[in-house]
Amino acid sequence: MYEDARKVTYDFTTGWNDEILPKAIEPLKVLLDEGIKGEGLSNQAYAHTYSVCYNLCTQKHPYNYSTELYERHGQVIVDYLSMTVVPSLHDKHDTFLLHEVCRRWSNHKIMNRWMKSFFMYLDRYYVQYHSLPKLTDAGLNHFKDIVYEELKKDVSNAVIFQINEERDKIPIDRSLLKNVVDLYVQMGVGSIEVYEADLEAPFLNSTEEYYARKADEWMAVDDTPSYLLKVEKVLADEQDRLINFLNNVTETKLLGVVEKELLGKKKMELLEKDGSGLKILLEHEKHDDLSRMFQLFSRLKEEGLAPMAEIFRTHVLESGMERILARSARLETLPDKEREKESSNDPNFVKDLISLHEKYLEMVRNQFGSHALFQKALKDAFTDFVNRDAGESKHAEIMASFCDTLLKSGGEKLGDDEIEAFLEKVVLLFSYLSDKDIFAEIYRDMLAKRLLGQRSASDEMERTMVGKLKQRCGSQFTGKFEGMINDLQVGTDHKTQFDEYCVTKEKFAAGTEIDFGVQVLTTGYWPTYRSYDGLNLPPIMAKCVQVFSEFYTEETNHGTRRLQWIHSQGNAEVRAKLGKSRYELQVVSLQAMVLLMFHNVPYSTPLTYAELKDNINLPDEALKRILHSLACGKLKVLKKSGATGKVNVETDTFVGNEKFTNKSRKFRIPMASLDEAKSPKKIEEDRGIAIEAAIVRIMKARKILRNQELQAEVLVQLAFFQPSVKAIRKHIEALIDREYLERDPEDRTKFHYLA
Repeated sequence: MYEDARKVTYDFTTGWNDEILPKAIEPLKVLLDEGIKGEGLSNQAYAHTYSVCYNLCTQKHPYNYSTELYERHGQVIVDYLSMTVVPSLHDKHDTFLLHEVCRRWSNHKIMNRWMKSFFMYLDRYYVQYHSLPKLTDAGLNHFKDIVYEELKKDVSNAVIFQINEERDKIPIDRSLLKNVVDLYVQMGVGSIEVYEADLEAPFLNSTEEYYARKADEWMAVDDTPSYLLKVEKVLADEQDRLINFLNNVTETKLLGVVEKELLGKKKMELLEKDGSGLKILLEHEKHDDLSRMFQLFSRLKEEGLAPMAEIFRTHVLESGMERILARSARLETLPDKEREKESSNDPNFVKDLISLHEKYLEMVRNQFGSHALFQKALKDAFTDFVNRDAGESKHAEIMASFCDTLLKSGGEKLGDDEIEAFLEKVVLLFSYLSDKDIFAEIYRDMLAKRLLGQRSASDEMERTMVGKLKQRCGSQFTGKFEGMINDLQVGTDHKTQFDEYCVTKEKFAAGTEIDFGVQVLTTGYWPTYRSYDGLNLPPIMAKCVQVFSEFYTEETNHGTRRLQWIHSQGNAEVRAKLGKSRYELQVVSLQAMVLLMFHNVPYSTPLTYAELKDNINLPDEALKRILHSLACGKLKVLKKSGATGKVNVETDTFVGNEKFTNKSRKFRIPMASLDEAKSPKKIEEDRGIAIEAAIVRIMKARKILRNQELQAEVLVQLAFFQPSVKAIRKHIEALIDREYLERDPEDRTKFHYLA
């Protein structure tokens, strides 16, 4: 009957019932039911069945049976799934159900491949021509509609049960779960939506319930570090499940659920837990626990890190305030004189703040990953307490004094590397100051004393410090400092030229034992000093002043500039015979003037205060301080007639102290400064000028501006101090009075610039 396909017409019923069904499909079912997944049917059986199907599909109408074959293909699969597969699954549960589902799915894929092979000619022409599902897709759809839809809920529950078993430390078959998960994915036929809806969604709901219960159990018995260790382990385990058998699209959702239940909902309880919360971890410097907490809470983004950063800020602020209050308490216990001295020079306090800052800066870097929230928390805390002054001296002054101790000779006994390290740390502290302008003024005064008194331990370190301040605040802040240092550099060249001038012009008599040098200072860079015009200089000093004035005028072509002599900042070395010993006294120029009044005066011939004043022509305030340093200080090179420790201008007389003795032949006689320190009133005046200058600059550029906008821009421009809103308003009104600005006649909150 089938020997010559060109001459014979094939009957569908005969071909199906006698050939295809008994010789291909029924044997295939037997092989599947018996679990034979190897070679399957023989090549001969396959070739014969394919030929029958080919013949049935290629006959001319009305004997073309492609439609009937396509329907029978589907019906065979539907019947097998409905009558054999589904009943075999209904009586299975838990892992038995999962194993059977995987077996039946594997069998179905085998069956689907054979059925496609048998009916392949349909795929090539009939299916394509009629836009029908391909045989493979049709077979998968039948499995999905008949088996999967019927059992997906039970299978999902079994999968979830297995995962929860593993979470409770009970071993499971991971390869089995991977196969089941692959089944869900393949049911989507190219889309992940089926997996997400039928397995992922109930799995995530179950996970939420599971970890919500675990979170409550752990919170009841564990401290914060122990709890976080468990969370860390859980996240690692869930990540491992994702790698081994769950689909990767579930990763973000699954970890998000775990993080929300174990961390998000418990974050404040964990952070504030008695005896083990974040504050306790910070106090006891539990670095590993802090790192773990940060890493875990960073999974919650700012929602988790913001409360952490706030607790960190509060802790740092409290630690800083402890130092401030301790210093205040220490100052209260000191006598008035010692309190005043320590108030402005307290290196141990600065070192304590540096140590505190270094500790928490390292914590931010190492434990908190230099996260911006924690950097801001550290900055806010230090800005708060660093600007809360303890004692009468401002912290700006104390920091400047500490820098002076580091940089002057005879200060801290440290190497250059140690000094530079300290300077870097001080500059970091300085960056938190609101009163940077006060620091600048005090630092400038101290820098001037070091430079003019030749008391800098290292010129290189001076430049290094100025460079660090410049990097932090800009050239506007350090311009005067750089000018001062450059003046001294230029002064070295001047001294060489002056020495050559004196030799060439023979300005001093041969054999004159004098070493004289002048430092020319640029007025705008240096602090303002009193000049004491009209002094009656001793002859040798008068001669020196005259010679240098001639040199400066002739050799430097600065005839239009006027030299102003600042004797209070000059230094001199005076050789004196006191009693039977000779000494070299290091003094300021004004002290030298007074000492030279006793040149060739016998010990028995005293000089009165009035005589000294008339001969030198110094104001009482200055002369009294000079005489006090020489006659009432620790090194009494003059002897005063009065018994009190103060200079009496009416009755006191002075003579050289013939009984003076000192172990050192060369020593310095200190004297209180004759120039007033920067007063609060003067600082306010300088700030007022800066505020008004900023207002004028802004208004000149903007022409019209509202009050709030003007105040905000002024605060941005004034980087070296923070003026109050009241101060800004006051200076706006002052500029209106002076007709730099005017109010808008229709809107009183708006200002106009008057050119």
